[in-house]
Amino acid sequence: MARFTRPTMRRRTLLNHGAAAALALLAGCASAQPGYTISRQQLQQALAERFPRSYPLAGLLDLVLQAPRLTLLPERNQVNAVFDLAASGPLLARPHPGVFDVDFGLRYEATDRTIRAHNLQVNALRLEGLKPQAALLLQRYGQQLADQSLREVVLHQLRDKDLAPIDRLGLQPESINVTASGLLVRFGPKPLS
Repeated sequence: MARFTRPTMRRRTLLNHGAAAALALLAGCASAQPGYTISRQQLQQALAERFPRSYPLAGLLDLVLQAPRLTLLPERNQVNAVFDLAASGPLLARPHPGVFDVDFGLRYEATDRTIRAHNLQVNALRLEGLKPQAALLLQRYGQQLADQSLREVVLHQLRDKDLAPIDRLGLQPESINVTASGLLVRFGPKPLS
């Protein structure tokens, strides 16, 4: 049986207590804050700063999109955006109001610490009182308009001060979940380099 001296036993005891304290601290942090929450209002405000925006379509129509109204879709882990729009141009005798309705997923971009829209799905692109040929043209350009107006648009940027404690623990944003009140960014271990 090996005999340990008092200083060796004291060091082991301190190391064991230190490790237990560190684990308790990490467990406490994880249970107190499992992630970083971004409210629907924060998302709405970030998008409002980027609108209104104008989009010419094939030199025939000009669409002006206003800031969208966002609806969170937690059951599909997506966000819905409904834009009011106005269309004018050579195909139209007068400006026409309308709506543009699109759903999208979210992704995290580590290079600039942003949350961006991606995987856009057009639900509807409607203008009031539009002639059939103009409505058909508009439907053809719906996905292009979605890609131009929202694809990879920044919805939120995580600040260095928000991520500093997470970085020190060797964690990074791992997943984004849409909840009823906003987005929940969960953290996981950074890959080993």
